[in-house]
Amino acid sequence: MKSATGRWVSGEDFFGREAELEVLGEHVRAGNHILLTGQRRMGKTSIARELGRRLGEEGWIFLFVNTEMASSGEDVTAQLAEEVHPIQPVASRLMASMRQVLDNVDEVSAAQFRLKVRAGLTAGNWRRYGEGLLRDCGRQERRVLIVLDELPIFLARLLRDDDGDGRRVDEFLSWLRATFQTMGDQTAVLMVSGSIGLAPLVGRLGMSDRINYLHPFRVGPWSADASVACLERLAESHGLALDEDVAATVHGKLGLGIPQHVQSFFAHLRDDAKMQAVDRLTLDAVERVYRSSLLGPWGQGDLKHYESRLHDNMDELEYRIAMDMLTEAATQGTLTSGARRCLEMLYEALDESVEARTGQVLEVLEHDGYLEATEHGHRFASKLLGDWWRARFEHGYVRVEDRLRQQEKVRR
Repeated sequence: MKSATGRWVSGEDFFGREAELEVLGEHVRAGNHILLTGQRRMGKTSIARELGRRLGEEGWIFLFVNTEMASSGEDVTAQLAEEVHPIQPVASRLMASMRQVLDNVDEVSAAQFRLKVRAGLTAGNWRRYGEGLLRDCGRQERRVLIVLDELPIFLARLLRDDDGDGRRVDEFLSWLRATFQTMGDQTAVLMVSGSIGLAPLVGRLGMSDRINYLHPFRVGPWSADASVACLERLAESHGLALDEDVAATVHGKLGLGIPQHVQSFFAHLRDDAKMQAVDRLTLDAVERVYRSSLLGPWGQGDLKHYESRLHDNMDELEYRIAMDMLTEAATQGTLTSGARRCLEMLYEALDESVEARTGQVLEVLEHDGYLEATEHGHRFASKLLGDWWRARFEHGYVRVEDRLRQQEKVRR
């Protein structure tokens, strides 16, 4: 088993998700369209790709479209065209239908095919050609699974480009739903996934009905036993011995069995062992690596994306509120209802609907796995992320109740 950080895995490196794969496979084979959800770094892309690989062994056609860099419906349609290029009946029909807008497309690679198709697509015709592609996929003798990965990021980009009015988000989601719902029995199976939540995004826009044909399937964290088993298998594969309780202590430090974080911790432990010229992982090494590596500069690449994704997919006020909520929870242990109300009072001069906005932000933070609700308020779901957030942002932070008191003194 190879150590894998920051990439999807399949085959022999795929680990700990057999139960999820079995249930998800049953839904797909039954023809159910899927909304694959779960917080970041849970391995949703790996699950989708491994399911596609296994279905391919059963005779299915698997099409994986990463929409993260797309900025229009034309881009997504062209990316789908690249994926179907090897399927000659589908590619040939697309070429025939676009003959008037395409120049010579014979004997071109899949990437060249995408570029040529994209050149022929416009805001006025992409829906027609995209629908034709999807319908032709559904007409194949072999069944087809289409995964649209990182779709929420694509939709968030549309929303920003449209200054938040949601027109093109509505257009794309309505087109996608209508296309699949009108295909009848001759339909490919659609799976939508992403590292930010689709449901909170469409809920905020009042468009929840646009995705009600998708069956939600949530991927949760590994259990402690699965995390320990993964660490033991990784250590064995890399010729490293484990002292007693090392694997369990690693899981305890993480606080949550996020597969990427388990893999990352092991990668840091392996590097430390090489630097120390030892072939055994000890409890002392776990403590040292956690403090100096995972919470230090070496850990920035693994965890900083949690902050950047918030900035990329929220407006400025929502981002400020989210950062305050998370830093309050990290430094104080819990984001209490009282602290939340103080935040609303701090920001009410900037937006009269701030109470609703803080509710929307908190919904996103819960859905995407930053915070979890407890009896006394909200706290970090991942101990690693909470410790990292505190180490990164506690310097100079003033808790919200004290900031509100300072603001009230200035006003008086």
